[in-house]
Amino acid sequence: MEELLIYAVLLSEELIQESEYNNLLDELFLSNPENDDLLHLEWETDIKKAVVNIRTHMDYNNFDFNRFGKVLMSKLKVIYTNCTDIKAFANRMYNLWKSLPENIQNIEPFQILCYAGDSLYWGDEEQARNIYEYMLNYYERSNLPES
Repeated sequence: MEELLIYAVLLSEELIQESEYNNLLDELFLSNPENDDLLHLEWETDIKKAVVNIRTHMDYNNFDFNRFGKVLMSKLKVIYTNCTDIKAFANRMYNLWKSLPENIQNIEPFQILCYAGDSLYWGDEEQARNIYEYMLNYYERSNLPES
């Protein structure tokens, strides 16, 4: 469900296409057709309601932060690589940070989404890029604990 939450939040922030979310949801439902939560999401057409539903049914006691982070950063890395306007990217990342569940917002590397673009206000694009690239590569470091 962590991956579905990522896709739903990214879709609600218009960072991915609706087809990506729907394809993942279909895949999850087909592998577990008895899951009532997934069935309900298959019928939900309002992405905002879907995000609320996913958050409501997420088991945060067994939340896999590493999996969540790895998938989110891999999706954001593609967006960052294709981005031509770092200021627009920074604004979107801040909005994404606000869309994350509160229990995730202040955990590294997710908290970086909140402030990484701040240096752009005084013209320091290099610092912003360094911070974003640190965040995007966070899960590629070998010293992270296994989930």
